[in-house]
Amino acid sequence: MHLRRFFAVFMLFLLFSPVLPYASDSELSLDEAVSLAMENNLGLKKNQIDLAASGYSEKFLLAEIFPTINATASAGVSSALFTGGGLEFNDSTIRNSVGLGINFGLNAGIPYSIKNIKLAHQANLLKDEDARKQLSILVTKKFYSLIAEKNNLILLGEILNLAQRQYDRNQISFRNGLIRELVLIQSSVALENARYDLSAASISYSNNLAEFIDMLGIASDEDINLLGVINIVKIDADTEELIKDYLPKRPDIVRGRQEIERLLNAEKQLALQTRAPSINLSVDWSASKFNPFTDNFSGTARLTIPIDPFLPGTARSQAISRAGDSALKAKLDLTMTEDAAKTQIRSLASLLRNSWSSIEIARLSLDVANRSYQMTDQGFRNGTVESLVLEDARNNMANAQQRLLQTELSYFNMILDLSAAINMDWKDLIQTYGASR
Repeated sequence: MHLRRFFAVFMLFLLFSPVLPYASDSELSLDEAVSLAMENNLGLKKNQIDLAASGYSEKFLLAEIFPTINATASAGVSSALFTGGGLEFNDSTIRNSVGLGINFGLNAGIPYSIKNIKLAHQANLLKDEDARKQLSILVTKKFYSLIAEKNNLILLGEILNLAQRQYDRNQISFRNGLIRELVLIQSSVALENARYDLSAASISYSNNLAEFIDMLGIASDEDINLLGVINIVKIDADTEELIKDYLPKRPDIVRGRQEIERLLNAEKQLALQTRAPSINLSVDWSASKFNPFTDNFSGTARLTIPIDPFLPGTARSQAISRAGDSALKAKLDLTMTEDAAKTQIRSLASLLRNSWSSIEIARLSLDVANRSYQMTDQGFRNGTVESLVLEDARNNMANAQQRLLQTELSYFNMILDLSAAINMDWKDLIQTYGASR
């Protein structure tokens, strides 16, 4: 009996060693996990490259109207080869020249081109901000899912202790002839089942923790103890108020408005660039003789007035029409996105309201299951309750505890989903709309 008890305690120590605080080399909070994910995420690093490129373009908007400048230099020879004196190199046969040309073009579409450059940078800023929020929510979900798994391991460890205690008592009762061998065998099977459940859950936790650590970019050989507690409160928010206050701030809605503005600018740019007159100024200077010095300067101003864009059916006229169609389709896309977002917010808010009753039921069920187990255990000690009845009561208590863990985790994930749907930090959501329990 003592050997079995020692073995059970030893196995419990081995199984719990990955999750006990003192068994870990380092501790990790949620904020630290999010910070590590932000620092090591390759997608965010790619976004930073795009952001830097668009920021550079926005910084040098004058590039849209900056003239083209070219410097030229040439050297050549022009001489008879097989006649006269043959190939000669002198001032009359050698031709050297240098030149400088400046070309400056203006069209009425340039202001809208500049607006779209600014919009492109704003879009990249929004893309990076949204990616960071989505990554933060993903890390938070995985973090608290692991916290729930760790809590489940503690629960299964307690169940294993109870099963071990029941088996030890049955051994004593069997030796004293108070119970049949079948009862002892049944308690032994229950003990092994509890040990297996704990082992399987421990392996699953270790694998999920390793995946989480890999996502954060931490060395895989580190032992990490996650610091956190799942504390949830009832969210009491008016759905239509959420839609009114937060729908316009959603990244996909903002992107839709930016896309419409970009396409309208592109349409105006194309129309003005195609139909409006354009001015081209060209200045050239060259010098071809240096002894004596001789140079040449020329300047040209050219006004171009297009005609074919005003004629229906021409290629450039069709291009302008297609640009307008793209803007109309973008407006329809935005309407569809808004409708889908409203549906999502209403659905999540409704789920939160309806799911709170499940948490209350799960808590009440756990209280009843705990009380039932205590009374059944007392009856078993008094000899008025059979071993199988005690095992059923223990399993019911374990199931009630696990159901509450999963229900609270599911509710917390709904809070995260709603915070993402209204583009609000989940902590701010709880602080703003959380009701006391």
